Amino acid sequence: PSPSSSPSPQPSGKAGAVPDTGDGVFTPSTRTGQAQGKGPARRWRVEVEGGSGIDPNTAAQSVEAILGDKRGWIRDPAYGFQLVGAGQPVDFTVKIATPKTTDRLCEVVTPELVGETNCRAGHDVVVNLKRWQEGSPQFKGPVEEYRALIVNHEVGHELGRGHESCPAPGKPAPAMMQQIRGLFGCVANAWPYTENGTYLSGPAVP
Repeated sequence: PSPSSSPSPQPSGKAGAVPDTGDGVFTPSTRTGQAQGKGPARRWRVEVEGGSGIDPNTAAQSVEAILGDKRGWIRDPAYGFQLVGAGQPVDFTVKIATPKTTDRLCEVVTPELVGETNCRAGHDVVVNLKRWQEGSPQFKGPVEEYRALIVNHEVGHELGRGHESCPAPGKPAPAMMQQIRGLFGCVANAWPYTENGTYLSGPAVP
């Protein structure tokens, strides 16, 4: 896996203490959805770790709304997504995992990121339960928006996108920026595109 840190959030507000560890067993969502976007539909599903307190189908509904947003990756006609049910073949999986399980799946070794980050590992988008529930200190805005940043960032890696950096002070931070590491003068932002379809880019990170 090549961990690529990004922040993550669940429905509104903090839902009490986030468990540090779960049982390591993932339950898949059973929801299905229509194809989103104009490109070939990448099939995906949510899987949630036992002990996290998250309902897989509710989480799948949230992720589907993010992937289908006109500010998201489907703004590019090359991309498409479709939520599929349990037992169906998928192109990638969104796993919501407790912090310790996330560290294991993401092979996190950087001390300041232990227990804190998300990643893409293989074809798994690994979402840290803590980030999903609480957002990030670097991100000003509702926890749902931070969830959107996590999904857009890590799915961006699944699409082959690399990291970007802050284009200029006061500009929106690219969705492919590692905003959990700091904004460097940029403004927190969860989406790859603006409402009018402009890609919010920044210099590529070597």
